[in-house]
Amino acid sequence: MSQRDLKEAFISNLNGTSLQEVALGSFLTPLCLINRGLILTLYYQAKKTLPLPLPLISHLLLDFCLLILPLVLSCTVLSSVLHQVILSLTFVSACVLCYIYRVSYRSARPPQNTVSTFLQSHVKFNQIPFVTIFRVFVNVKTAISILAVDFSVFPRRYAKAETYGTGVMDFGVGAYVFANALVCPEARGKNISGSKMNHIAKQLLSVWPLVVLGMGRLLSLKMSGYQEHVTEYGVHWNFFFTLAIVRVVASVLLAVLPANKSWLIALLISGFYQFTLETSGLKAFIIHNNDREKDYLHANKEGIFSVVGYVAIYMAGVQVGLYVMQPRSNVRQWLQTLFNLLLGSVVLYTALYACQTLVEPVSRRLANLPFFLWSVAQSLFFMFCLGTADMVLLFSKRTSGCHLVPSSWNLYKKQSDSDKKTGEIERHCLVQAVSRNQLLFFLLANVMTGLTNSIVDTLGCSSTFSVCVLLSYMFVNCFVINVLHFWGITLKFW
Repeated sequence: MSQRDLKEAFISNLNGTSLQEVALGSFLTPLCLINRGLILTLYYQAKKTLPLPLPLISHLLLDFCLLILPLVLSCTVLSSVLHQVILSLTFVSACVLCYIYRVSYRSARPPQNTVSTFLQSHVKFNQIPFVTIFRVFVNVKTAISILAVDFSVFPRRYAKAETYGTGVMDFGVGAYVFANALVCPEARGKNISGSKMNHIAKQLLSVWPLVVLGMGRLLSLKMSGYQEHVTEYGVHWNFFFTLAIVRVVASVLLAVLPANKSWLIALLISGFYQFTLETSGLKAFIIHNNDREKDYLHANKEGIFSVVGYVAIYMAGVQVGLYVMQPRSNVRQWLQTLFNLLLGSVVLYTALYACQTLVEPVSRRLANLPFFLWSVAQSLFFMFCLGTADMVLLFSKRTSGCHLVPSSWNLYKKQSDSDKKTGEIERHCLVQAVSRNQLLFFLLANVMTGLTNSIVDTLGCSSTFSVCVLLSYMFVNCFVINVLHFWGITLKFW
């Protein structure tokens, strides 16, 4: 077999992992964020100042070591002991938080630190922190996975399943669509200006970068002879095309249907699509893999028909976005919101169990009803975990008096010098850097993945060398995006 055939076989015919392991991974990022925030708080308590010395380098290294390094290790050399990693990080976080609380309690009046007072506290923010962090880390985990999957140190159970199964990367695809929907204009409650036809025309024009990127990826793959997993999207299709079409179709639906009924539209779309899969020959047509030379539809059937499932996920994301964007003022209201996200996740996981028992398993290739339920349920659970981490950091801020932890809620207060300091800290924050240029980060990761594969024999690397390559690759991505953010550069072409 040629090197290309070996690499294609390496990522083919896989079955994924368990739902429980994917859900377990949702705890890792929140714990990393908590530890990063607590370390900054400890430094502030000791030195009474932030940012760190040499902030451009020191904050990048701190964020990389505490936010990126654990993610890379957890999906490679530490994947077999993921639960122990999470328990260890939880223990460290709890000890540091107790220490901060104890030190702060001695120097402050007791009423300032009570839980009841904390629940009545008012919060302020420009963006909802856990929504921003959700979108950023879906992007970051995708960037890690698209290169890591080519190395043998990356567990095969985490890669995309062939037809049925729940790999970590399968969730990543659904979560990426869901994340885009959370902050779309409709989710943010923006009214359509002008006629609906003009609005639809604007949406058609707005996706041209995705179409261009899709064409660029297609041409580069065909010209370079790069390995392709045809059963993911088809011969000529790729995820950029899916993102573009989903955005346009969803915009058309939301132009004629009320956005606050997006959840119902999502269920109807996914339910009808599953009914069609079960009662017609569509399922067999998509799964059958020996007829791709007939025409364009046969060549790209996975990509074309899976759009229906992704539109349903997008519409569900719009509904969740509308809910979390509602104005809330105090901690108690946000805790109720997080509880409702968890409740929604539990309900959808229950429905998923019923579907997998009575209908069929999850299939990203088909983007069937179970895949829709799983993608939304797991996204809600991940958002709940990130929101809970935000609350822990907010409690730490209140007890310690350090309000300079980036990418998290702050207590409401009148304009002060700390606001300027917070802005300076945000300028050095890796999370904010990725948030500023998300599509560019995704594009850069794709380019770097192709470049790395052309230089490195990914199948023959040792575990240590593989991890070093992955860390170097992620550091380059993060460094570039961080420099752009530091200079206030946003690369957007529409």
